[in-house]
Amino acid sequence: MGKARHLTAAAAIAAAALTLTACSSDSSGSSNATTPAKPAGSAPAAGGAAAPAAAQPAPAAGARGSYYVALGDSYAAGVMIGETLPDSPKGCLRTAANYAHQLAKALAVPSFTDVTCGGAVTDDFAKAQTFSNSGPSPTPQYDALGPDTKLVTVGIGGNDIGFSQIIGTCAFSSVSSSSKTPCTDVFTKDGQDTLKQRIDTTGGKIDAVLRTVHEKSPDARVLLVGYPAILPETGAGCPDRLPAAAGDLPYLRTVLQNLNGMLKQRAAAGNATYVDTYTPGIGHDVCQAAGTRWIEGLKPEQPAAPVHPNALGQQGMAAAVIATAEKR
Repeated sequence: MGKARHLTAAAAIAAAALTLTACSSDSSGSSNATTPAKPAGSAPAAGGAAAPAAAQPAPAAGARGSYYVALGDSYAAGVMIGETLPDSPKGCLRTAANYAHQLAKALAVPSFTDVTCGGAVTDDFAKAQTFSNSGPSPTPQYDALGPDTKLVTVGIGGNDIGFSQIIGTCAFSSVSSSSKTPCTDVFTKDGQDTLKQRIDTTGGKIDAVLRTVHEKSPDARVLLVGYPAILPETGAGCPDRLPAAAGDLPYLRTVLQNLNGMLKQRAAAGNATYVDTYTPGIGHDVCQAAGTRWIEGLKPEQPAAPVHPNALGQQGMAAAVIATAEKR
């Protein structure tokens, strides 16, 4: 790789890091994040809705809860796709383009509370998620639940295994190391896959999340939503959009597959229904053209956070969630 390409890739990584950390609860740049305007001509929400359902503010502690409550991280929040919702804490970057709003509209639920938040980890469900410069979210995500809640979507786990760190480490190592598998080298120690260990540890946290949701909302149907495909299933990838060594791609594919596999297993064990967004996302990865691509690269070409779903991606995820919710 020539010097110019090294510099170009490094610049992309540096620029993206600022936006990635804007979605992180320990970010020093969260208050400076800028949300792009919603693009003209964006496709309507799934189900043919002209406008997304309006979420209600999270109820105070002790309230009985909305019919439908959405919990989760940035992939659930639809960060930076259009304007941040007025009821979204500043650092959460939650938008009405997310699959929760599309699901609420498609099902015509009688009441709906969306407390998804960029940067969330499982611990943030039980405590106020804090941001270095933009203050805490009003309440822990669990506080939106209540005995009257009948439907809950949960999208969590990616940040628990270090999503942003994995992306940054693999991108940087792809332009700074002579190894053919620099990212795999970093995360494989003494023959042990440290990311698989993180996923296994996160499995216990997902179990605790599902138990708590059922305790707070015993009559609720719970949908545990997986993560869509980021990389193409075959080939050398697209380093200009998502820098990664070609030799690392097989390993990186297994990371997301292992994460989704864990979520599917924990859903089955925890009286929840797993929603597969990975399979429908195949062929809509970060390397595809606009209009096909669900996931943006490190320098988004359409409104979205780096390496996050764009509007089409949220619509694709919504279609999977809606189809699952309509099955009994």
